[in-house]
Amino acid sequence: MDAKNQTSVMDYILLGLSDHPSHQRALFMLFLVMYLVGLLSNISIMTAIISDLRLHTPMYFLIGNLSVVDISIMTVIVPQLLNNSISQRKNIYFSHCITQLYFFVAMVGINLLLLGAMAYDRYVAICNPLHYLMVMDKKVCSQLVTGSWVVGLLNSLLHSMMIARLSFCASNLIESFFCDIPPLLKLSCSDISVNELLILTESLSVILVSVISIVVSYARIITAILSINSSEGRRKAFSTCSSHLIVVSLYYGTILFSYIRPTSSYSFEKDKVVSVIYTIVTPMLNPFIYSLRNDQMKQALRKALGKCYSFYKF
Repeated sequence: MDAKNQTSVMDYILLGLSDHPSHQRALFMLFLVMYLVGLLSNISIMTAIISDLRLHTPMYFLIGNLSVVDISIMTVIVPQLLNNSISQRKNIYFSHCITQLYFFVAMVGINLLLLGAMAYDRYVAICNPLHYLMVMDKKVCSQLVTGSWVVGLLNSLLHSMMIARLSFCASNLIESFFCDIPPLLKLSCSDISVNELLILTESLSVILVSVISIVVSYARIITAILSINSSEGRRKAFSTCSSHLIVVSLYYGTILFSYIRPTSSYSFEKDKVVSVIYTIVTPMLNPFIYSLRNDQMKQALRKALGKCYSFYKF
């Protein structure tokens, strides 16, 4: 495209999930409820973990960090979505768009790496239970969490800088309800081959680290479980991993579908349900998945809620 025909687009319009007024009001109420449920449930999980000394273990430390990330993902996405649902203007400035993109991609990367760390934690707990606290000591646990946050933040910084350097012209309509990599690349009139290569190399490397950790850990876990003689023992061993497997399936299925493919194949009409799942539904459901199948967590939640009730009653 000729340089004189290019325009510098500084103000974008997020198309959202629907342009029908009645649909927008219904979506506003739906996502407001989901956001509040997600916030309260994740905060409850964090409160229970902090207040109950029995939950001061590596597994719950990782779950607590996952709750922080889930709150962050929803907070980066949902307020803008709610504002656009009730506002006549659905615009977002370029600087705000890049900021939203940065924090969203960062939280997604951190989430993926934390899921890999949690798989390793479950492997040590099931396959080497006598040395669990020695292997997963505070230093190792802190290194896994810190590494996840640092790699996720740096990975997102690279993507955000590469997006910010592109030229955007003609259309300013973002086919999404938030600023994400595929719809922004689709709007660019620059050569995006480097950006697509970055997704398939650097981002794929982050995903592979997590995937390898999960696959190797669960291959050894399954082998260990199958060697247990009693069916009750196998059931208990598997139940400690089932919550994590559910979260991994939900998250990886949607993330891989959205990102590991050419930008040209992106279609918001086809992909918007998938986007809602990994940005809002999964972060909201994670606390329920981890608490409903965990007796210790349920007891800690009841205890924490009981303290809150007594405090406010007083």
